[in-house]
Amino acid sequence: MEKWKCSVCGYVYDPEAGDPDGGIPPATPFEKLPDDWVCPVCGAAKDQFEKV
Repeated sequence: MEKWKCSVCGYVYDPEAGDPDGGIPPATPFEKLPDDWVCPVCGAAKDQFEKV
């Protein structure tokens, strides 16, 4: 699964880890994140992320 990086703060979303604090279980691909999901570090929207 591909990792995605926040262009605002540099946080990297790793699908294998998910975002447990945000209620996203491990093995959740970036494309399957809810549209209203935001960066857990800076609050940037999904469209501020790019593939790495």
